[in-house]
Amino acid sequence: MQRLLNKQIVLGVSGGIAAYKSAELVRRLKDAGAQVRVVMTRAAHEFITPLTLQALSGNPVHGDLLDPAAEAAMGHIELARWADMVLIAPATADLMARLATGRGDDLLTTLVLATDARIVLAPAMNQAMWRDPATQDNLRTLLDRDMTVIGPAAGEQACGDIGPGRMLEPTDIAQRCADCFERGLLTGRHVLINAGPTREAIDPVRYISNHSSGKMGFALAEAAAEAGARVTLVAGPVSQPTPARVERVDVISAVEMLAACESALPADVFIASAAVADYRPASCAPGKLKKDPGSDDGMTLHMVRNPDILATLANHAQRPGLCVGFAAETDDVLGYASDKLTRKNLDLIIANDVSQPGIGFNADENAVTLIDRSLAPQPLAQASKQKLARQIIAVVAARLTNPS
Repeated sequence: MQRLLNKQIVLGVSGGIAAYKSAELVRRLKDAGAQVRVVMTRAAHEFITPLTLQALSGNPVHGDLLDPAAEAAMGHIELARWADMVLIAPATADLMARLATGRGDDLLTTLVLATDARIVLAPAMNQAMWRDPATQDNLRTLLDRDMTVIGPAAGEQACGDIGPGRMLEPTDIAQRCADCFERGLLTGRHVLINAGPTREAIDPVRYISNHSSGKMGFALAEAAAEAGARVTLVAGPVSQPTPARVERVDVISAVEMLAACESALPADVFIASAAVADYRPASCAPGKLKKDPGSDDGMTLHMVRNPDILATLANHAQRPGLCVGFAAETDDVLGYASDKLTRKNLDLIIANDVSQPGIGFNADENAVTLIDRSLAPQPLAQASKQKLARQIIAVVAARLTNPS
C-alpha cells in the first residue's frame, strides 16, 4: 500500500452498522502513510462517535455544512480542494440514492459535488436493499459518472440475512484505494534533503551566514513529494513556505543541521543542497560585543571548522543508498565539483556557477551540470528551479532503480 504515502483522503462515514469498521479503516489508511480527514453524516453519529474518529485520524471530524468555525462556513470547499480522494465507507443505499440524484443537502454530499478528486464508494446495506432495482439503477448512474465502487462482499449480515451487501474489510478497502493511485517515481522511498544557509553566532546579536535562499532545496523537496516520496526537509533559516506533504525540521547552525539529518536516518536518498557555513566562531560571546569608541582597531575572531554534513552522511553507518551533493562555485566549476564528489564519497554532484547573473543564490532560475562517478558531465539548461528540481529527481529515481 505504498501508493497511499502522503495521499490526502477524506473519509465519508454514513449511517449504517458497518460504520464501526470506519475506525479500523482510518487506522489502516494512516498506517499506510495517508493523511485522513473524516466527514460524518448525522445518521453516522448513531453508530460511532466523532471523538473516536478524531482520535484515530488526528484531525477534527467534520459534520455540519454551515460550520462557522470551518473556513468561514466554506469547509466543504476547503475539503474538496484538499482531497486526493473522497472515500465513503460505508456508503448506504440512502447515500447512494442522494448522490445519484445530485443532492447537496449535507456536508458529505456537497463535498462530493464540489471536489475534482477521485470518489470511491464502499457500499454496505441489507442484501435485499442491494439487489433492489432502484439501488442497482443508482449504482449504474454513479459508475457512469466515473465513481469507483468497491464491493460489497457476500456473507452473513447484521440482520441475519446472507447475501451481497457486506462492506469490505478495512484492509481490503485500503488496498483497493492504494490501487487507484499511479505509482510515482519515488513511491515508498524516503528522501532526506537539507536546504538554505546556516547561521553561526558571534554573539546574541550577530552571526556569520551566506546568501542562500533555500529555493533550490525547497523545489527539490516539492518535486520529491510529487514523485511519491516521504520527504524530510531540514531547513536553515529561510522564509520559504513548506511544500505540501513535506516534513520540515527547522535548524539554525551547522551543528544543529547535522544532528537533524542524522536523526532522520535511515533514508534512501540524501540530497545536500544546503549552503552550510564551513567555519563558526570558536565561542559565542554571552553578551553583545562592543566596539571601543576610542580605538580604530578591528576585531579578531577565532574560527573553527564546522562538521561536514555531506561527508558525514556519505560515510555513515546508515549511509543513504544515494548521496547527492551540490557544488556552488565561482571558477573551475566542474573541476572543483568532480574533486568534491570523489573526496566525499558521493554518487552524484550538481555543480552550478554562482558567479553568473540571474542564476544561483536568491535567483528563481538556475543552470546546473550533473556529474556522477564516471565523471561524465550532464548539463541541464537554464530553467526555473522547479523545473530543474523535477529533472534532478527523475535522474535520482533512475539511479535508485539502476545504480549502474
